[in-house]
Amino acid sequence: MTKRTAADRYARALLDVAVKEAGREAANEAAQRIERQLTEFAGLFTQHPELGRVLLNPAIPVSRKRGAVAELTARAQVTPILARLLVLLAERDRFVLLPDLVAAYRERLLQYLKVVRAEVTTAVTLPADRAKAVENGLASLTGRTVTLETRVDPSIIGGVVARIGSTVFDGSITRQLAKMREKLVE
Repeated sequence: MTKRTAADRYARALLDVAVKEAGREAANEAAQRIERQLTEFAGLFTQHPELGRVLLNPAIPVSRKRGAVAELTARAQVTPILARLLVLLAERDRFVLLPDLVAAYRERLLQYLKVVRAEVTTAVTLPADRAKAVENGLASLTGRTVTLETRVDPSIIGGVVARIGSTVFDGSITRQLAKMREKLVE
C-alpha cells in the first residue's frame, strides 16, 4: 500500500468520525476545526525539526512516541477525535504519512463541503469584479462553491482558460487561432 493510499484511508476515517460525532448541524465546523488542528500539528515538524526526528525515528520506542504525542495533543487542546488518530499514528509508527494525511484530509473536506478549486488563467490581471463574475459562472456550471485561483500568462493573448480538476475550459485567443488554423489547413 502506498503512503498516499494509507493517508487517504486515515483521512476518510477521520472525516467520517468527525461528521458522525458532531452531528449534522455542527459537522462542517467540526471538520474544519480538525483540518486546522491537523495542519498546525504537521507544522510542528517544520517548526521543530528535532521533534520530527524523534517521532519519525524507528529506533525510538513506540511507548515514548505515544507519550510525547499524548502530551502534545493535550497541551495544544486538540479535539479528542484528532488526538486519538495522532496517538494511533504514533502507536503504528506511521508519522511518515502526516504530510499526505493533511493533503488527503483537505481534499476530502472540500468534497464534503461541496467546494471545488478552479484555476483561471488570463493574459492580464483580472479585476476583482471580473474574477467574481468568472467565479459565479463556474459555480453555476458546477453546482458547487468555487474557490478561484488566478494566474497571468501573456502567451494566451486574451480570453480565459479555466481548469477545474481535470476539466479545462479553453476560451483563449491562442486556442481560437489554433482552431482557425486547423480549419484553413483542411
